[in-house]
Amino acid sequence: MVRLLSAFIMIFKSLCRHAGIGANSYLLKTKTAKVVLDAGMHPKHEGSEAIPHYEFLQPGTADSIIITHSHLDHVGTLPVFLQNQAQAKVFLTPETAELASAMLHNSVNVMQSKRIEHGIAEYPLFEHRELDDIEDGFETRNIERPFDLDPAGSIRATFHDAGHILGSVGVTIEAEGKKIFYTGDVNFEHSTLQKGALFPEGTVDALIVETTRGEQARDPKYDRTTEEDEFAAAIKGVIERKGSVLIPVFAMGKTQEVLGMIHRFKKEGLIPKHTPVYIGGLSTKMTQVYDRFSTTSRRHLPNFRFLKDMELEAGSKKRKGPIPFHPGCIYALSSGMMSEKTVSNNFARQGVLENAKHGLFFVGYADPETPGGKIRIAKQGDSIVLDPAFPPVTLNCETRIFDFSGHSTREAILNFILKVAPKKTFLVHGDDGAVDWFRQQIKQHLPRTEVIIPEPGVEYEI
Repeated sequence: MVRLLSAFIMIFKSLCRHAGIGANSYLLKTKTAKVVLDAGMHPKHEGSEAIPHYEFLQPGTADSIIITHSHLDHVGTLPVFLQNQAQAKVFLTPETAELASAMLHNSVNVMQSKRIEHGIAEYPLFEHRELDDIEDGFETRNIERPFDLDPAGSIRATFHDAGHILGSVGVTIEAEGKKIFYTGDVNFEHSTLQKGALFPEGTVDALIVETTRGEQARDPKYDRTTEEDEFAAAIKGVIERKGSVLIPVFAMGKTQEVLGMIHRFKKEGLIPKHTPVYIGGLSTKMTQVYDRFSTTSRRHLPNFRFLKDMELEAGSKKRKGPIPFHPGCIYALSSGMMSEKTVSNNFARQGVLENAKHGLFFVGYADPETPGGKIRIAKQGDSIVLDPAFPPVTLNCETRIFDFSGHSTREAILNFILKVAPKKTFLVHGDDGAVDWFRQQIKQHLPRTEVIIPEPGVEYEI
């Protein structure tokens, strides 16, 4: 139910089309300003079903939009949003601006292919030329530097490093005497390349917080360095038996994390120093962006540039055409979920999966319905359909799953919630079980905090 509005309040409204993890987008509204947080595309839906409820917002009324990072579930429909909100300024970090540009241009290509292959008439939702115009108007802002979100200066924001991927931020928003914090996607732990999130810990009036890993309790014995060393040992074992290692990775973030690990493994002699490493396609473009910010972003391995300081087979001029498959190599290839028609799927289908010498090692999340998800739960000897256009493939290779998530554990996020002690907490970006775990924990530890699981289109007073 919509509440009656008093004189000086803020309103929160979810623009998400579906509950859970998907097309993230939220509206903050004061008596004089409207600001949107993120513009995601839902990874499990197509066409209009993948787009947030932008119709909840009157055309031409948004002052600005904040993009917290460049994954498609946070930036994938930004051009669609701007089609009816052309006046809205787009605020994001310099790193996110470059990564998002590359990701969105690639998304156009993917949608064009889906239009042909699956007959989705409304694709592409936007064109390359449209993106060029949008990019020219990006308003980049650095972390820890307050800025205005509306022309009158009535609502201000400050970005804080979220530790999720390059350029990712949480954001403090202040207006009407209230302080709101939106985490975006967050990782409080240090990883190979990304330093852990650095968020302010003062109290807030409202917290909008991701709940991605709420259903997953981490093994109390987990140690990041130990996990990396076990990953190195698994790679070494495959190389020693003259096999190759396929590591399905997301082009942005996970590719660079894996490369950082491999660099350490070689440097410390954990794997043979001259083991060839292949990446390709969109991963190469994203790695180029990471390298451009090697001296300015808050990260480990400062000044280290992957494409210059590692011996990579990475789409350079010396290699044309498809990536060759050889024994004794490491292939960090997208997509991370091994979707049909992607390089990782093709490699698995054309030789890796059926051969016991090879290794297929997962380093991130894979939806259970995707080919990667099916492999993760399969047993040796099972037949797996990697692509409906081709016959099933028998699983004979070694498979392993390693925990290198870019999202914080539920315990780390709960600890942050307890520190900022919000008057109201909006639980977003999580499946039902994940959201429910956080709801119960907050009720137990912060009984005075109002916990809200926002319904799309409903206005909540802050």
